[in-house]
Amino acid sequence: MSSITTHILDVSRGLPAEDVRVLLERETDSNWQTLMEIVTDSEGRARLFPEDEELTHGTYRLTFDVDAYFVAIEVTAFYPVVQIVFKVQDDRHHHVPLLLSPFGYSTYRGS
Repeated sequence: MSSITTHILDVSRGLPAEDVRVLLERETDSNWQTLMEIVTDSEGRARLFPEDEELTHGTYRLTFDVDAYFVAIEVTAFYPVVQIVFKVQDDRHHHVPLLLSPFGYSTYRGS
């Protein structure tokens, strides 16, 4: 079975981004279907789609509420929300890391 996970690192502080709200959605014919909402743990990690559930092929979107995170640590940031859209085309594990700073972000397909 496949799963979707994420890990947020605040590269400006050299720390995991704890308590960030993350929304997982799947694209349907007409809009986005919400599948799960979760908050990152103390290590900045979140398991968004457990291995014991069926992960169908398609287009998915992760939305990170980074504004609330930066407000909580008293940092002014440029991007209030980060959205990452990606395709699930196989049954492998899908890890989507987010490297975050107040004025930029980066992502890649992890393992």
